[in-house]
Amino acid sequence: MVAPRNPNDHVTVSPDVLLTIARLSTLRVEGVAAMSAVPGGVDRLWKRTPTAEGVQILVDGQTVTVDLFILTKADANMREVSHTVQREVARAIRQIVGMEVASVNVHIDDVLFEPLAEGKR
Repeated sequence: MVAPRNPNDHVTVSPDVLLTIARLSTLRVEGVAAMSAVPGGVDRLWKRTPTAEGVQILVDGQTVTVDLFILTKADANMREVSHTVQREVARAIRQIVGMEVASVNVHIDDVLFEPLAEGKR
């Protein structure tokens, strides 16, 4: 994170930046097929938390809580994919914006199977 030069200087990171970092870090993990939709009911519980393309962010001071909604590939080990996503998203947020990560919660909504090629049924 950029350190302010003067005590009166402020650096503000938009929630959209955090959403983008989390989404791109997740999609880079082997075994993640796509991002899923964020359930509508979660918004009411978290009081208008920033949400975009399968990512929900809660910022409390300098601490971030991330909820990710993903689709995995059928041949992927879901446990390994989940742990890798948690590690990579937390690392990216810490390194890029310098904020602490309280938790990264991974919700696997579905599994995507490759469509069968014609004639291989």
